[in-house]
Amino acid sequence: MNPYGDPKPAAAASRVRAARGDCREYFPRERGIHPPALFPEYKTTVLRAPQKAKLSLQQSLSELTGPVFGDGDLDPLDNDLLRNGRVDGEPIGERIVVHGRVLDQDGRPVRGALLEFWQANAGGRYRHKKDHYLAPLDPNFTGCGRTLSDDDGRYCLRTVRPGPYPWRNGLNDWRPAHIHFSVFGQAFVQRLVTQMYFEGDPLLALCPIYQAIPDAGARARLVAPLDLNASLPLDSLAYRFDIVLRGRRQTWFENRPEGL
Repeated sequence: MNPYGDPKPAAAASRVRAARGDCREYFPRERGIHPPALFPEYKTTVLRAPQKAKLSLQQSLSELTGPVFGDGDLDPLDNDLLRNGRVDGEPIGERIVVHGRVLDQDGRPVRGALLEFWQANAGGRYRHKKDHYLAPLDPNFTGCGRTLSDDDGRYCLRTVRPGPYPWRNGLNDWRPAHIHFSVFGQAFVQRLVTQMYFEGDPLLALCPIYQAIPDAGARARLVAPLDLNASLPLDSLAYRFDIVLRGRRQTWFENRPEGL
């Protein structure tokens, strides 16, 4: 992906780095950490996996530039899933805080990144018309929100811990508890999607989606550890999930394994 909005990405990148006195190149891509497109234990890959050589498509200027999101584009409650869907009571479930930083390959903060997140409720059900799991919907929980990273690359959200749910992969397959994350850069095509899991979840060892990632270190970077230092006493436990956009410590992204 070209993050500089120029049809000649290498030249544009060099100009930007020279202008800011930064001559470091991208680290080489770690191809071995990414799952194969065809992973038979994850059954839908049998039909989805590409069978022919990849094509490189030229992106238009409108795809590579804008929009730039600002605080005025967000509601103050967008990152508070405990309150942004409340109708007549509190959401049901274990209250948690998820926080972290968005970083580049050198550990520098990425500010102004738009993060979107969505999840199932505490019973493991999404508020979506195609989710027919028998767990009840929570009338006070929508399961979605968004926020911007600050000048230090930090973000934070409040929510309930999502429940696991069954899915039609095997006879008795269950998805571990997880929160979906989407990270936008400076344009809509600069979008990365990943999932955050929870430390100590026994279903991780049984999940073909998670286990499809061949590198144990890459899998571990999708698991948020408990962070008692950031918890709210008598209110919420906290989990830390840093998102690294590229490089050797990169977070694994399901839609763009190479990162930004």
